[in-house]
Amino acid sequence: MARNSSVTLAAVTGAHGVTGEVRLKLFGDGIASLKAHKTFNDGTLTLKALRDDNKGGAIARLAEVADRTAAEKLRGTLLTVSRDALPPLGEGEYYHADLIGLAAVSDTGEALGTVIAVDNFGAGDVLEIERPGVDGKRGKRFMIPMRAEAVPHWDGATLTVSADFADVD
Repeated sequence: MARNSSVTLAAVTGAHGVTGEVRLKLFGDGIASLKAHKTFNDGTLTLKALRDDNKGGAIARLAEVADRTAAEKLRGTLLTVSRDALPPLGEGEYYHADLIGLAAVSDTGEALGTVIAVDNFGAGDVLEIERPGVDGKRGKRFMIPMRAEAVPHWDGATLTVSADFADVD
């Protein structure tokens, strides 16, 4: 179930060269996830060319960017697409954007907090959950692996965490 109307696929990290190309940090499954789209940010940016930078990122030429000065002005710009423009998911698959913001509850019914981030340090996705704050202070955070034994179920409203993995104090 889609939660967010747009999904961020990359961020402009700066200019590349003098002709207006931009360096990109990729958030999807590599360069292929970006190549599937021609426009970004509700049609305000148009992809003309894209190549791998051989460092885990990409170099892009955008139709609206004519020179290095214009490319530098885009530093920090996120490249987004409509959630509806993404390919359909198979059973057990998810987009990170669909998990962020979900209420996390234990399989025993305890409210645990909210999913605030999805990270991957090389061994699979890890969810960061923030407990509700107390007395104006930010809530404690804990992490769980996004595996069936830790997260037996999720839908458009909640993420269920096995009590064995829930950080209870």
